[in-house]
Parts: sequence; C-alpha cells; structure tokens
Amino acid sequence: MLAAMPDSAPSPLSAGGASPRDGGAAGATPRAGGDACPGTLRLHRADDGALARVRIPGGVLSADQAEALLTAAARFGDGELHLTSRGNVQLRGLGTECGGELAGLLTDAGLLPSAAHERARNIVASPLAGLDGSGGLGAWLAELDRLVCGSPAAVALSGRFLFALDDGRGDVDALGADVTLIAEGSSGSAALLRIGAADEVFRVPAAEAPRAALRAAEEFLRAARDSGAWRVKDLPDDVRAELVRSIGSASGPAVHRPRPRTATPPTPGPHGSAITADVPLGRLTPTQWRLLTDTARRYGGELRLTPWRGIVIPGPVPRPEAAEALRTLSGSGLITAPDSPWTGVGACIGHPGCAKSLSDVRAEAGAAVGAPGRLPVYWSGCERRCGHPHGEWIDVVVTPDGHRISHVRGERRNARTTVRNDPARLAAAVAEARAL
Repeated sequence: MLAAMPDSAPSPLSAGGASPRDGGAAGATPRAGGDACPGTLRLHRADDGALARVRIPGGVLSADQAEALLTAAARFGDGELHLTSRGNVQLRGLGTECGGELAGLLTDAGLLPSAAHERARNIVASPLAGLDGSGGLGAWLAELDRLVCGSPAAVALSGRFLFALDDGRGDVDALGADVTLIAEGSSGSAALLRIGAADEVFRVPAAEAPRAALRAAEEFLRAARDSGAWRVKDLPDDVRAELVRSIGSASGPAVHRPRPRTATPPTPGPHGSAITADVPLGRLTPTQWRLLTDTARRYGGELRLTPWRGIVIPGPVPRPEAAEALRTLSGSGLITAPDSPWTGVGACIGHPGCAKSLSDVRAEAGAAVGAPGRLPVYWSGCERRCGHPHGEWIDVVVTPDGHRISHVRGERRNARTTVRNDPARLAAAVAEARAL
C-alpha cells in the first residue's frame, strides 16, 4: 500500500493480499494479514496509478464538496470520478506523492473529519429518504457519523464493515450490511436494529438508534478478537449467534423480520420533487460531474450518491424544470430513464486498470449492451468480482476458459454457460440470461 499522509498520520495495518472492494468477500473464514482496504490516507497501487477511496456517509455531498472532489481528481488524478457500490467515490491515476495535499484538500472540504476513523465511515442510506413521502434519515446519519468518529474503539473497524440506514422501504436493508437501522412506522418513533443477516431485529427508540448501532459495532469488535473476522458474516456461526443474543439482551424486544433478498434501487428519472440519474459503469467525466454539481446548486445544493452508482438531486426541482434538467443530463451520457439500454449494467474496473483482470470488461459490457433486461448484470475481470451487487443478478466473470455466465440469487448461484472468444454469442447469452 502507499502511505498518503506524512508520518504523523495513523500508521496502517500490515498490508495483506486482499483486494480493494466495497462489498467485501463472502465466506466465514478468518482473514490472513491486515485489512488492505484503501482510503484517502492509505492509497492502493493499481496499474493505472494510485487509487483513493473517499468515504461519503449516506452518499450525501454538498455542491461545494462535490466541486472539491472534482478539483482533487483533476489536480492529482486522471480527472474522472468513480462511484462504488457503497455510494463512495474513488479517485484513480493518482501520483504517489500527492498524499498530503490530497488529504489537506479533503479536510478543508469537510470530507475528512477524522484521520483515525476515515476508513470506518462506511454508512449507506436509503437515497430517496424524505423525498417521496418517506421519513428522512438526516438526523440518524449525522449522529451515527459523529459517534463513529468519536469512538476510540471504532478505529479498529475494517474498511469493509458497513452500517446501513433504511427508511423502511428495504432498499439498503437488502445490501447485507453488518449493522442496519430500519425506520419503523410513518411517525419514525422507533427503529429496528439488525445484526448481519439475522432474521430477528430488535426494536429501539428512534432517538437512541445511532448509539445502539455504534454499540453493536463495538460488540462485534470484542466478538471478533479471536477469529480475526472483519465483518459479521465472517464470524464463526456460534460466535455470530452469541453476538446477536448479546446485543438483543441489551436492546428492545425482538421482531421477526427477514432481510429482503433483492434491493430495489430508485429508477432514473423524476421522484416527486427530486430527480435521479444513473451513471454508466459508475464512471463520471469532469463534464458530467460538473453538470450534476451545477444542477444541484440550482435546486438546494445537495447530491446523494446511491449504492447502485446513481445520483439523486433532492431538489426541490419544479416539475416543468425537471424534464429539461433530465434531458440535459441525458445529453451528457447519463441514464435518466429506466428504458435505457445501460440500466442495470455494471462492471469492475477491469484491464488495464487492474493487473488481476483477465479482460477489458468495461469495453465488453459496452459492446454487449442491448435492450434492458429484467435482471441487472455485472461484469468481473476475475474471480474476485470486486464491487458486485447484492440480491439477484446475472454474474459474468472472465476465467481462463472464457466468460462464465451465472444467475445469482442471494447465496445461491446457478451456473449457466461459458462462452469462449465469441463477442456476438457472449452478448446473446447475457441478454438471454437477463431476460429470465
């Protein structure tokens, strides 16, 4: 890994061979080596230069912060901004000597409130909360981020440990977070606390919900000491069950509420007084980012990055102006309607940005784009499948034998076919799989 700060910065854990992915690896085995997940103070060396991952709790950015990120990308990197499957931003093509200046710029913009906790600020939130009749999550988000940054214990959370704040619709509850808060009822007088993928949730007063989430994370750290687990799902089964029981005994009554198996992202287009645009392959050019920032400045000054590589502009955007704003965004290459052929198409960075990738999967995904499919599709250049979605999707993985196409549903994977060196047949097979 590359140190991105002077010697006064917190020293990183010993770097292991783990890949930098926002979703984390599945499985329940202890990890060897240290947590190598990148941040802004510890960069990852990629084939196209150094990579920084800027945590954006809840995906919420002010227009000024968005502009600061664009400045950082232009000054230190390749100029583009890359959205992740946790609503974070990655800067790529960075020079190895930019660390101190990058950290200073982000600190001035309010994007780096705690050097010690910057990789622990992994919080996703329902991106439409408060915009379409649902309750808002702003108070929970601000308080949880404040508590995490103020907790000495939370420094030890891995860069993969994830909090989720769900407004009750089940969208981010489906993402497999380690600790999830779910707003209960239209009045928002209570919250449900979920630990990992447990079917049982615990009712806690809404005002105490952020503190309950932090306590759960701190309890996880104590439970993980012997196993070396980075996430709740990595704990041995008996330890995980005891963790849930322990947190439940200190919380409110248990409620049976299985976690949703499939996330439903907001469709691109208008949502009440807000508008949403998705980003093809999560990659934003300076022109697109500037256009989004300028649009946000006209309508409230806020952007929300979604875990599905989209951007919500909360507005309020007057209805007559929403259509024109969406047409402008569409003209820049963004996805503004659900019938776009790019809807549901995702891919890892692929070759040449990643040395482990066996193919330029972004180019292959673009060549295979056709009519929108029922299921999303994600292209991975190797078996690590960095940044893959959750729930149900079509998984395209490049292997030494060709492109393996599978149907993934939760923890179940049904292998369908492997296509070798035939782009036309590959596109047809992917389209057929997505139509299931």
